[in-house]
Amino acid sequence: MPTVPDIYPFVRRVEELDAAMADPSFFADARKAAMLSREQQKLREMIDQHSELQKVDIEIKETQELLADSESDDELKELAEMELPDLKERKLVLEKTILIAMIPPNETDSRNTLMEIRAGAGGDEASLFAADLYRMYCRYAETKGWRVEQLSASLSDRNGFKEVIFAITGEDVYKLLKFESGVHRVQRVPDTEANGRIHTSTVTVAVLPEAEEVDITIDPSDLDISVCRASGPGGQGVNTTDSAVQILHKPTGMIVTCADERSQIKNRAKAMKVLRSRLLQIKEEEEKAKYSENRRSQIGSGDRSERIRTYNFPQSRLTDHRIGLTLHSLPQVIEGEIEEVIEALLQADYDEKVEELMNKRAF
Repeated sequence: MPTVPDIYPFVRRVEELDAAMADPSFFADARKAAMLSREQQKLREMIDQHSELQKVDIEIKETQELLADSESDDELKELAEMELPDLKERKLVLEKTILIAMIPPNETDSRNTLMEIRAGAGGDEASLFAADLYRMYCRYAETKGWRVEQLSASLSDRNGFKEVIFAITGEDVYKLLKFESGVHRVQRVPDTEANGRIHTSTVTVAVLPEAEEVDITIDPSDLDISVCRASGPGGQGVNTTDSAVQILHKPTGMIVTCADERSQIKNRAKAMKVLRSRLLQIKEEEEKAKYSENRRSQIGSGDRSERIRTYNFPQSRLTDHRIGLTLHSLPQVIEGEIEEVIEALLQADYDEKVEELMNKRAF
């Protein structure tokens, strides 16, 4: 049964935030101000819920005393017996809500996000499914009011994507999409299959929080930057100017290429954005590895080699293997209706973190 620990540290944190927000310089950094304002609002809601929990505790105690009193009126006892289960249920809901609010925030949750989708095993069919996933995420982003900007793309012969990299800008983008990292498997009959046989293909998705310059320091001497003439579709201007940019990060061997813009400057800026975010992910993965032994599940691991989900078209079935979720609404999911999947993953992650919090703290 959940039990809420001392709330005083959170009350003190709200007081610190109140003092910081009273400083005229607080809003000089708009992003930081927005992040701290959200934290303040979240903590205030938690404190209000804690006050409500205390009231419910008093009501439960009074109701139990009424039931135990031999001199109590039978009609009152009957009413008390009816109210007690609802009060206990309300207490459990409040305790769980408060515990979730006590989970330390992930500073990258509010970041904008870069997504990389790459065709894996399955040839043309994998590239076509990569395009399906790209469209799925774009349509989901549209429902959330987010903005999508394609940074780089490599088309297959059948107009699928060998690789597509894009940025998504909006509120809580990384928080909602971070669990999409991993291998997505598709089972369906390709248009080119004359005998109606089901093929299995894979696509790899990586979700990276957008890095800021303060997150990652890149020594210019560690970069080998080259430009060349872009190839493929994109218009006459793209194909006749040396606008494509390739950046090699020598310490890691990482290569980023961007050729979507006609401007070499814009392509370089986009390539640097991708490079910083990839380096930030490496940095975060190194930190997570120190604590990975404490994690029971693979939710949120972001491991690109992990098969996280299967899309079975003949049975209209989607299965997320990490949490055992199965939905029979695959056509709607592919059209961007992935809210149910994302909410289930968030809830599973919250449940795990609440258990960890309860195990770590003294109640």
